[in-house]
Amino acid sequence: MSESALPKLKWYQGLTKYHWWVLLVAVLSWTFDCMDQRIFVLSRVPAVRELIRWEERRGPLAAELLPAIRAEVAKEAAAGANAPEEAAAETDRRLEARLEALRAEKCDKFGDVFTALMILGWAVGGAFFGIYGDKWGRVRTLSVAISVYSVFTGLSGLAAGLADFCLYRFLMGCGIGGAFATAASLIAETMPEHSRAFALGLFQALSAVGNLTGSAIARFLVSPEVPTTLWGLIGGDGVSGWRVLFMIGVLPAILVVLIFRTVKEPEAWQAARKTAAENIDRQLGDLKGLFTTPRWRRNTLVGLALALVGVTGLWGVGFYTPELIDSALGDLPREELGNVKAMGMLLQDVGAFFGMLAFTWIATRMGRRLAFGSAFVCCWIVVSAVFLLLDERWHAYAMLPFLGFVTLSLFGGYSIYFPEIYPTRLRSTGTGFCYNVGRVVAAVFILFKIPIRNLFDGLGFQQPFRSVSLVLALVYLAGLIVLFWAPETKGRPLPTDD
Repeated sequence: MSESALPKLKWYQGLTKYHWWVLLVAVLSWTFDCMDQRIFVLSRVPAVRELIRWEERRGPLAAELLPAIRAEVAKEAAAGANAPEEAAAETDRRLEARLEALRAEKCDKFGDVFTALMILGWAVGGAFFGIYGDKWGRVRTLSVAISVYSVFTGLSGLAAGLADFCLYRFLMGCGIGGAFATAASLIAETMPEHSRAFALGLFQALSAVGNLTGSAIARFLVSPEVPTTLWGLIGGDGVSGWRVLFMIGVLPAILVVLIFRTVKEPEAWQAARKTAAENIDRQLGDLKGLFTTPRWRRNTLVGLALALVGVTGLWGVGFYTPELIDSALGDLPREELGNVKAMGMLLQDVGAFFGMLAFTWIATRMGRRLAFGSAFVCCWIVVSAVFLLLDERWHAYAMLPFLGFVTLSLFGGYSIYFPEIYPTRLRSTGTGFCYNVGRVVAAVFILFKIPIRNLFDGLGFQQPFRSVSLVLALVYLAGLIVLFWAPETKGRPLPTDD
């Protein structure tokens, strides 16, 4: 039945208690997921900085390189000093400056590596859990994905070096990638047709609450930039704030118990499983099925391209606002700078919430393609303006809500659109594939940010970080081209088969 033939019900009318419960559980799974992501974004720089210092004390820098660097700067200091005491003081000053320069270079490098690994894990987990979301069922797969991202977020707070932190970031990303596709499929197949689009948009919009929670914890409870004595309450010593934040990220694992005890598999999936058992050509979670027929192949390529645009823009530019604030406001005291970053990200999350609701409103009333096209244009304009013009503290507070509004609005569209372009037997697989595999390319973009930045620096650009961000923001304009092939799904029921 088409949407026009349905009774004119508001999206929330006719929903049972079970419908509301499934929506709540799915929203919580993705909200906590986003909280863990935000904890990583805010803790990335202090975590890398501390882990680098740890490795300095026990690695080749301490054993081999440090004596050579000290000898080099001592020779330089002695040449311009009038007394031994003056030479010793100058040596210490130059040595610390040289080490800080090395740390800053490594911090940039490993910050990008950790982000790229998390996004790569997101892609791997999205593909894997997407397939098994169709094979195992939505409920079981969602529970496993939540457990994975919770446990490895917590283990990140116990990291003893760069190598194990890399591993935890990758595995945490795997869990994140699995949560979205299965939760979105669960909502799409459980909610009535007249409620589906708005429920999926609300599902993504409320994920901003997870980002807000992570930002609020970092702003008002535990600063990632400074040590905390939180563990002193139970007799322990103070520990780094970023470690405490990661340990808080374990809490979403509690949600797994509620999911297993109270949520059942959607009837559409149970029917698809029965069909798959009877017909080998209709197998669940068939990755090849995304490409074997022209309809699903076109939808897959369109979905993948749309996701690539949004993910590259967000993780390659939009979520680098803490580094932008460091670059623009680096003269502020460290703790004050950390507060500006946390508050700025919190305001960015507020904007994201309203941006995803706005996308949902436009998509449900005017169509999915118009909503995507408007969002791409706004993203390019706002992202370029923010990374070009932000120079004052008040700029961060005024601009970042608009940045969050436009860059995250696209993700509200993904949650609505991707489940609508696949049949039941491929819904979780296709949604996971589109939403996450594009992250492989995004990860490559991130890894090449430093070489591109160095190229811009060599060409004489005064602020290469901003220049690279402006170049990457052009990806949003590429999204407009993809829309020529995107099918409009407004007013159409979910596909059930070929």
